[in-house]
Amino acid sequence: MAKTIDIASPARTQAILNQYGLRAKKKFGQNFLTDGNILSGIVSAADLGPEDHVVEIGPGIGGLTEYLARAAKAVLAFEIDPDMVKILAETLAPYDNVQVREQDVLEADLKTVLAKYFGEGAAVKVVANLPYYITTPILLALLQADLNWQQLVVMMQKEVADRLSAKPGTKEYGVLTVMLDYYAAVSVALKVPAAAFNPAPNVDSAVVSLTPKPAERPVDSPKQLFSLVKSCFAHRRKSLWNNLLQRFGKEEGVKDQLRAALQEAGIESGIRAERLTLSDFTDLYLALKKQELL
Repeated sequence: MAKTIDIASPARTQAILNQYGLRAKKKFGQNFLTDGNILSGIVSAADLGPEDHVVEIGPGIGGLTEYLARAAKAVLAFEIDPDMVKILAETLAPYDNVQVREQDVLEADLKTVLAKYFGEGAAVKVVANLPYYITTPILLALLQADLNWQQLVVMMQKEVADRLSAKPGTKEYGVLTVMLDYYAAVSVALKVPAAAFNPAPNVDSAVVSLTPKPAERPVDSPKQLFSLVKSCFAHRRKSLWNNLLQRFGKEEGVKDQLRAALQEAGIESGIRAERLTLSDFTDLYLALKKQELL
């Protein structure tokens, strides 16, 4: 397989953009990574080997894609910007193990698409520099899909990464933390300064590793559980009790049901949501179901 000059070097990235008369598009959240050490670190965090199948989302001009192609068996890249698809046809031409699909990953029938490219039931890793404006919907869509994910290694805004890996009781801990904990084990692999990109974003970034896991206590409706969690965090400075009253109402009969549910779940009404673990929220969810409030 032939090799190119690194696409992601600062000079090469700028030369490619100049060649095509393009700039990064804000509407697609485009920022091109130009630090080879960071790119190598992403590949290392994903522990890529010659038998791995990789999905990339938002390859841009192909800087990360090139590193993935060199390390993995096959790469499928979803790109929504037709201008970038045209560039990728040239920048990635030396790599016969890369396929670029012009499609919004959130609109894809992933099970069918991945079976076509990698084979039915193939184990897959996701490695991507995600568009920051749509990080959360993409992560949840991937984790909720019925697919054989081995690992997700994704770049995101550092603030969001801090929320994903936060501990109960901290200011970063919230709805997103609880939702991701239901599906995956989360760790921060790398911190990435804004200067590593062209153009530099207004915030620093981080690479997060998510290893999918079976829910420790699966519920009949994760969507309903997460709706409850959102209600409990509706006003962070208010007590759990006040947020529950806002969600379920203040009628005396409802208050009695809420008190009974909290007692069964072993949760004090005056506590704030940020102090509760996923297990606590699950206990509360089941108790509220028993009280027929959900």
